Amino acid sequence: MQEFDFTTLGALLFVASLVAIATHRLKLPYSAGLVVAGVGIALLPVTVSLTLTPDLIFFVLLPPLVFEAAIQIPWRPFRHELPLLIALVTFGVLLAAGVVAIGMHMLIGWSWLGAAFFGVLIAATDPVAVIAAFKALHVERRLHLLVESESLLNDGVAAVGFAILVMFATSGAVGPGEVALHLIENISGAIAAGAAVAVPLVAIAGRTTDRLVEVTITMLIAYGSFLLAEHFHCSGVLATLTAGLIVGNYGFLGSISDTGRPAVLNHWEYVAFLANSVIFLLIGVRETQMPILAVIEAAGAATALSLLGRAAAVYPVMVAFARTRLAVPWKYKHVLFWGGLRGALALALALALPASIPERGTIITVAFAVVAFSIFVQGLTMPWLIDRLGLKVKPEAAHLGDLKAYNRDDGGAPEA
Repeated sequence: MQEFDFTTLGALLFVASLVAIATHRLKLPYSAGLVVAGVGIALLPVTVSLTLTPDLIFFVLLPPLVFEAAIQIPWRPFRHELPLLIALVTFGVLLAAGVVAIGMHMLIGWSWLGAAFFGVLIAATDPVAVIAAFKALHVERRLHLLVESESLLNDGVAAVGFAILVMFATSGAVGPGEVALHLIENISGAIAAGAAVAVPLVAIAGRTTDRLVEVTITMLIAYGSFLLAEHFHCSGVLATLTAGLIVGNYGFLGSISDTGRPAVLNHWEYVAFLANSVIFLLIGVRETQMPILAVIEAAGAATALSLLGRAAAVYPVMVAFARTRLAVPWKYKHVLFWGGLRGALALALALALPASIPERGTIITVAFAVVAFSIFVQGLTMPWLIDRLGLKVKPEAAHLGDLKAYNRDDGGAPEA
């Protein structure tokens, strides 16, 4: 891990605060404003010592973003949507990755392994980007749940898929049995790690009504679950997602006090704001260092293929559920397709590519180009699309963290 520069961090947070004020008044996505500000900072005669690295994203910034989203996901509707979500993040991601990988191999001439790496890292939606884009949009509760839940699960699937490809790149031939065993160990180990950290610490939180202690315990849960899973080479994202669901649905039902719950939610909203601010500013700074014009053909092909792959991931999978209780309105499908933004996760995986991949440098640059398109084109047009489709609702009808309201809407489950 790089040495943390608190002076630079303070300057970035000051810029982020100004951007937040400006984008709020201009009714523009905060994430796009941050990237523009990052580009502006990079053009000034100053040096930003804080750089975007895989370690900074994975071990510092990603855990709180996943945890903050997970604690607001109510279990009952999440469980109700789980068959659809699983289909989207398995078959859907495989379809998306396959479209991108085959296209980059056939059109640009990348090696199969390099194209497969790029397909996996760019096919899954990134919760950092998706959550940042949807924070200010008050959409119908089910759509909000589908977007955030799918992005979180996709994040974990991308990491697992990337790890499998690393096995191929470093170990040579890997049999189907080894891949299946790795999948089972990774997913089950991640869920176990999340539960192993969250359950006892939530129980300890139930022994106090001090909201500061309760907030501290949730910090330990968020980072502890992630680090424990990664220590055993499992998905830290799935572990933190598991821990967040436990805290949000079990902890808020009694273990965390009534005064502690708003303190916990407010704390994590602020931490997510900090993490998003740093990530998108540093993306903007790094974009100026990328020789995108030198790979403009590959970047254009990758952008088009990523959209085609996302369409293949959303529409066919959801059509399969058209005659079931999980049928999804076409309006939702369009939002899920266009809302499949890419962000810091794709960049972290690209930066973590093995050095043995011949196209490594090109893949990193192309990934930054696709992320830029995602943030500026898809992110900026998302509010227009929501308005056009008539999906905006009052804020109280969109908030996932309101478990009581969601339970009433979902069939009268017992109130917390």
